[in-house]
Amino acid sequence: MLMLKVIALLLEYPDKALWEDRDELNALVAQQAPQLQPFAGSWLSGELLDRQAEWCETFDRGCATSLLLFEHVHGESRDRGQAMVDLLAQYEQAGLFLDCRELPDYLPLYLEYLSQQPESAARQGLQDVAPILALIGGRLQQRASAFSQLFDTLLTWAGSPLRSSSVAGQVSKEPRDDTRQALDAVWEEAQIKFIDDQAQACDTSLEKAHQQRFQQQPIPQYLDLSAGGPK
Repeated sequence: MLMLKVIALLLEYPDKALWEDRDELNALVAQQAPQLQPFAGSWLSGELLDRQAEWCETFDRGCATSLLLFEHVHGESRDRGQAMVDLLAQYEQAGLFLDCRELPDYLPLYLEYLSQQPESAARQGLQDVAPILALIGGRLQQRASAFSQLFDTLLTWAGSPLRSSSVAGQVSKEPRDDTRQALDAVWEEAQIKFIDDQAQACDTSLEKAHQQRFQQQPIPQYLDLSAGGPK
């Protein structure tokens, strides 16, 4: 499943090594995913610094289009930690050992893992996260990002009926979390009032301040998570 590896590379943060091998990557796209040639040709023809800035604007500005899969399911809850431990064990069982740079639920890493699996298992692995792929793709499509094409290609290959357009109605009702105002609101420090002999009140204020950092994150309540995602 070299196609999954190719899409993983296109989704990766563009670094110097990738840009030095972009001719080879373009050739692989032509062989494995010809429908993505226009996207790959445009993306890989840009200046590295410009593409790095664009990638950060697309995937690192806010949480709505994060490439960390479990963030769209568990948010910042403890359940996400256990899910990542389970996924890491799954990787190691398949002979894939990670360094400390990426979390196990990072989509390009998950695609690399699936690319090493039998085709039926790879398709099932994508079907398990199809609602999340459609969600991210839908948000990217709303923001007029060509990256949504990569998500639709994955959904099509997996045999899922979902597409980026499947969640258009829901996504259109979500508040944008990548605007300057939204980012400022999330990270704004809440005012803490010190009250004599009421240390617990301070603790409560701190806890609420932490919770407010994530309360504006779009939560995909409409996702069908019956498949449970990658295990």
